[in-house]
Amino acid sequence: MKTFSPEQILIVNQAAAMAEELVSNHYKMSLTEWKRPRYDFKTLADLDPDEIVDGPLAQIIRYEGKPKHAFLNSSTYDFYKVCFQDDAIVKLLAQNPSLMLLSLVLYIATHELIHIVRFSKFLQNFHATPDEKQSEEKRVHKKTHEILCDINLSGMSQVFELSKSWRIPLDSLTDSHEKYSG
Repeated sequence: MKTFSPEQILIVNQAAAMAEELVSNHYKMSLTEWKRPRYDFKTLADLDPDEIVDGPLAQIIRYEGKPKHAFLNSSTYDFYKVCFQDDAIVKLLAQNPSLMLLSLVLYIATHELIHIVRFSKFLQNFHATPDEKQSEEKRVHKKTHEILCDINLSGMSQVFELSKSWRIPLDSLTDSHEKYSG
C-alpha cells in the first residue's frame, strides 16, 4: 500500500489545520468546546492493520479512553481517530489529475470533523443503522459543501464535482472499537 510522502504529509497537516479552524468557526465553538471532543488524524503509516480499509478515503474509529489512574467508569471518554487511507487517496488523485491533494484532504478532514462534532453534540448516534448512516452521510456532505463553498482554494471545484457521486461503503462494527466510514 502506498503511504503519503513527507511532502504530502505536510500538505495533509495543513489541510487538517485548515479544517479544524473552518469547522470550529462554522459551529462557533470556543477553544474549550473545541478541545472537548478528543480526536486525532492519522495516516496509513500510523494505522494498525485493523484500521486500514479498502474503499473509503477515511474512516472514523471510536475508542473508549480513560485516564491512567481513574477507577470509575464515569471518567471514560470517547476518543475519535480519523484514519486517512493514503493508498485510496493517492489512487484517486492518480485517476483524476485535475484534483489537488490539499483541496481533497481539506474536504475529507472537514467532512470527518463534522461527523465528530455531530457525535459529540449528540446530533447523530454513532450506533446508527445503515439507513441512518446513509442519511447522515448526505447531511454531512451537504454541510461540508456549505462550509467549504466560499473558500478560495485551487482545486475545490473539482472536489465538489467529485463529491456529488461519492457513495462511501459502511463498515460493520467490531468488538474492540467501532468504525464510522464517511
